[in-house]
Amino acid sequence: MCSEPSLPVPHGTVDVREQSPLALAFVGDAVLSLLVRARLVGDTRLGPNALHRAANGYVSARAQSLELPALEPLLTEQELAVLRRGRNASKATVARHATAQEYRASTGLECLLGWLYLRGQTARVQQLFDALWAHHEPSL
Repeated sequence: MCSEPSLPVPHGTVDVREQSPLALAFVGDAVLSLLVRARLVGDTRLGPNALHRAANGYVSARAQSLELPALEPLLTEQELAVLRRGRNASKATVARHATAQEYRASTGLECLLGWLYLRGQTARVQQLFDALWAHHEPSL
């Protein structure tokens, strides 16, 4: 088994508080995808197609909406506020395989992960990801 890779600490000139929830979700989607892919490659011997299917089992809007209730009790008031901000962000489109409610929930989770990451709280991102992983384990 590989050791867990750590996320690089971000740096930028724009204050994260000035970013829209959808911009934060854009980053959070990438962070979640990277963590899922790294964990799958480190913990399994799946081929490329199976890796893709397994990763989708974690990062789809439906999967994220199912994972979110397990994470909410672990969140601080500030994190819950960011989650709500992302969930309430208006969207022009909805994923083909998810309801509007599932899509909004997944945007909230991605917003939270993006916010934490951009604030340099990579250890907290990892902690929440570990809880997410433990809660939702699709068949590999």
